[in-house]
Amino acid sequence: MLSNPRMTLSAADVAAGHRSGLSWPLLIAASTFLVLLTRSQMLGDGDLYWHIVAGRWMFQHFAIPTADPFSYTMPGAPWIAHEWLAEILYAVAYSLAGWSAVVGLAAAAFAAALAILARYLLRYVEPLYALVLTSMAFSLASPHLLARPHTLVAPLLIYWTVTLLRARESNRAPPLWTALLMVLWANLHGSFVLGLALGGVFSAEAVLAADGPAARWHAARQWGVFLVAALLVSMVNPHGPYSLLFAYDLSRMDFISKVREWMPPSFEGMQPFELWLLVGAVALMTRGLRLPPVRLVLLIGLVHMALHHRRHQDLLGFLGPAIVAEALGAQWFAARGTGQHAAVLDRLFASFAPPATRVACAAVLTALAATGLAAIRIDALRPPPTTTPDAALAAVRAAYPGASTPFPKRVLNSDEFAGYLIFNGIAPFIDGRGDMYGDEFFFDYVNAMELKDSEVLPQLLERYQPGWTLLRPGLPAVALMDRLPGWRRLYADETAVVHVRDAGK
Repeated sequence: MLSNPRMTLSAADVAAGHRSGLSWPLLIAASTFLVLLTRSQMLGDGDLYWHIVAGRWMFQHFAIPTADPFSYTMPGAPWIAHEWLAEILYAVAYSLAGWSAVVGLAAAAFAAALAILARYLLRYVEPLYALVLTSMAFSLASPHLLARPHTLVAPLLIYWTVTLLRARESNRAPPLWTALLMVLWANLHGSFVLGLALGGVFSAEAVLAADGPAARWHAARQWGVFLVAALLVSMVNPHGPYSLLFAYDLSRMDFISKVREWMPPSFEGMQPFELWLLVGAVALMTRGLRLPPVRLVLLIGLVHMALHHRRHQDLLGFLGPAIVAEALGAQWFAARGTGQHAAVLDRLFASFAPPATRVACAAVLTALAATGLAAIRIDALRPPPTTTPDAALAAVRAAYPGASTPFPKRVLNSDEFAGYLIFNGIAPFIDGRGDMYGDEFFFDYVNAMELKDSEVLPQLLERYQPGWTLLRPGLPAVALMDRLPGWRRLYADETAVVHVRDAGK
């Protein structure tokens, strides 16, 4: 293999890749976008429905909501759309071109993130290893790869981290203008706090690595100015300064333990996370890798987060390779042979390491845009049935056809159907905004659905007076609804079960 992509290649080597002007990051971005463009699983989270409705609401009112506009159980409860910018982007995409445009927007963001990561990795490791590490990022992020706000910030996360790493390589603070990225990040997704934390980590590394008191003071002053600027501009969001504590307060809530993406990963069957842990362990035991103390602690912290919450596996996939890239390049590849002695395939891989030409970028981006427009015209993507109970809702509407028997306004719903209901103008009992509902309400709901206390469900029905239910088949609550007096089963299929109040009782 080649010792480093930055090494001098022969004219033949360069020509092999640059007759086309292509590069690995460009090819990675293009292939990722094309793969994801037809992936309806990216619409597989029911919360996407209400994110789009929230974006519409903001367009209609020219304001960011500060109180709940959707549910009937929490009328007027304090709620600020802290991901308002992402919600507007998704709402615009859907309004202009439907679900395929929503997927295309998320796919483009994720493809850009992988391209940025690959370009950084190619600074230090051989192309084959850069591709392997990039595929690691894709596979670890794949289970959480959804058209939701966190996907739109993936390019910002990688670019921010790479900026911090390159600043450390140059023994300087990041350019001050990059602090402005926090304004965009803080209004797209709450993970901007992680970006600030990464800035703190690398600033500490800069101070500790400085040689002598004067150099430490210089590093502390440079990085301090950058961090203060990033901190101040990050507060330019609807939550203001409280946004810095919002993620912490949310993590302390007990309902988090019941949300699937916040649960620890299951190792009952082989999965990408386990596979990469094993591959990494074998590589370290056979080859060894020495990391600076601060980066070692950071990497261990990312592994801990991924083991604690499955949704953090994508952070490990994105940030882990970038954190170890410089050490890999110095310790694994520095002593390798030159391109003159490398195999033909190795030279071919390396020839695609330099940046793509402008002509190639323009051609590929034009082709991708044309493909995206074709996908939009076909409009074949739809959210999966697991979050889209069309037939069940149609059955309820058919049961209440006239003005003399109005459509019931209140429904007791499974949380995965909440976004769909909001999207259809129906106020849900509960939805994905657990921070607004609070622990007490959430656990009353869970106890009712799981029949941990058989009295809770009748109490909720009595207190909130829903006219119908829309529940997932297999829930213990469904069996109890079949037996409750005053209720009858109206409809059932593989997606949902509907009960309505029996007017005759």
